[in-house]
Amino acid sequence: MKNSVLTVACSALLVAGCAGTQEQMEVSAVAQLQPRSGSSVSGNVTFTQIGDVVRITGEITGHTKGPKGFHIHEKGDCTDDKAMSTGGHFNPHKHMHGGPYDPVKHSGDLGNLVFNDQGAVKINFTVGDISVSRDAPSGIIGRAVIVHAAVDDLTTDPTGNAGGRVACGVIQG
Repeated sequence: MKNSVLTVACSALLVAGCAGTQEQMEVSAVAQLQPRSGSSVSGNVTFTQIGDVVRITGEITGHTKGPKGFHIHEKGDCTDDKAMSTGGHFNPHKHMHGGPYDPVKHSGDLGNLVFNDQGAVKINFTVGDISVSRDAPSGIIGRAVIVHAAVDDLTTDPTGNAGGRVACGVIQG
């Protein structure tokens, strides 16, 4: 009898532990992008924690064709007409600017999105150095995601020369 009770108790703990791990691995946050700087750029972006990386998915429309800078900025404040209220790129480790897969970069450096002839892009990629959290040092909830007017050169510090901020959304989880 004692063994049966112990087996049931251990099984319940194992299931609860697995459920907690699964829940932790699939935490998501979203940002609804609104036009800024007189643009027509808008869309939605979802951030999903998958283990140690974050999958970024979504769709953005209303831009001009070609590659455009895409970053997480430090402040979740899109109230300014030009989105300058978001501050600089999210950079908790005080690194130099870089590309999304460079070993040294701002955590918010997500590289470029390539808009098609219709000015639209579908997003689906993963990055490290961020987490879908509010409390972790690399946490992005409560920060802003920005689409820029121009290509990010992936080297010029601190902005990548990506131009004005044409869409802004606060990351909410």
